[in-house]
Amino acid sequence: MLTHKPTEATAATPAASTAAPSLDDLICYFEGDFVALGDAKVSVMTHAFMYGTATFEGIRAYWNRDDETLYGLKVREHVERIRQSCRILLMEDVPSVDELTGLIVETVRRNRFREDVYIRPSFYKSTRAIGVRLHNLDHQLSIVSLPFGNYIDTEAGVRMMTSSWRRNPDEALPARGKIVGGYVNMAFQKSEAELNGFDEAVVLTGDGHVNEASAANLFVVRDGVALTPPVSDDILEGVTRKAMVELLHNEKVPVEIRSIDRSELYVADEMFLCGTGVQVAPVVEVDHRPVGSGTVGPIGRLVRDRYFHAVRGRLPEYRHWLTPITEGA
Repeated sequence: MLTHKPTEATAATPAASTAAPSLDDLICYFEGDFVALGDAKVSVMTHAFMYGTATFEGIRAYWNRDDETLYGLKVREHVERIRQSCRILLMEDVPSVDELTGLIVETVRRNRFREDVYIRPSFYKSTRAIGVRLHNLDHQLSIVSLPFGNYIDTEAGVRMMTSSWRRNPDEALPARGKIVGGYVNMAFQKSEAELNGFDEAVVLTGDGHVNEASAANLFVVRDGVALTPPVSDDILEGVTRKAMVELLHNEKVPVEIRSIDRSELYVADEMFLCGTGVQVAPVVEVDHRPVGSGTVGPIGRLVRDRYFHAVRGRLPEYRHWLTPITEGA
């Protein structure tokens, strides 16, 4: 896990003077009720535990100490995507967008966070059964929220290597859905990179085009144009990726969505990753080759800094990204 000294743009709220609550004491939504996280348990016979038949979303919420408001980022967009993933996994009768959004907000609100938060709603096949399948299985919903900061260095830049493990194609395991079992593919890539001394992995498609990082979308800058792979190249249909396209357009940076060759990374001027987890992370090295000057470039710095101001509610033009979450009674 990488850490860094926060800048003005990325700084999180200082830790509260009181001791942080135990994870077990946090309130989560579990199978129809709000309970202590320590009481939210599933059987080892649960189908999702045995076969990875579940889907999830990762959502961030950012604390603005000046407003004393926690802002959920792109909550409805994440809810819409998890409902699509449920369709892929043959899960019917899931809550509406409004209902699920409300449950997520209420879960966070009950914990009275005054710091940055990570939120994970998950639908999982809850039937206790042996047998690989998707049909004739019940499903349940859980929503967990917990304090969360940066887990990759957005200041110094990211060092990457091309993984020997390819992304699973849509005809084998759809990458457009956040399917729990599919993340084993990403775990192979991430561990390969870190065990070889890098921060992240560049992942290729089956035909050798650039796909994404182990769990983040990517953009490559060449001659002032930001390139990003199309969804048809087996990428996750990233919520943060869409936000980046909007932000780049607003900053008058042309965006081109097309397939990218591996060697283009070696001659790129800049490169950066984006996603709920990595947020916006400029890349400074790929396969022992510096990206551009080998330092964070101007476009990467611009979108990173604008993004971190936007998610904390400091830029009015991006308020539509945010859902204010108040503490309540």
